[in-house]
Amino acid sequence: MGIISWIIIGALAGWIASMLTGNNAKMGAIANISAGIVGAVIGGYVVGFFGMDGVDGFNLRSLMVSVVGAFILLTALNMINKK
Repeated sequence: MGIISWIIIGALAGWIASMLTGNNAKMGAIANISAGIVGAVIGGYVVGFFGMDGVDGFNLRSLMVSVVGAFILLTALNMINKK
């Protein structure tokens, strides 16, 4: 998967996860892309733990894995920032 694909998937996944966690108003485009890309790595580890393939291309399953990872990331950051 190329860098452009990572950016597109990251932007979409970060944006969806930020809406789910209530961070959408606080996050800009760069934060959404970063959260989505890091979320893809986290999501890949999570689904890999269950014996499934992680992010493997530019498809809907990869987007969903990235959203799950970004959701985990943003939820953890929200918990840390509330303390």
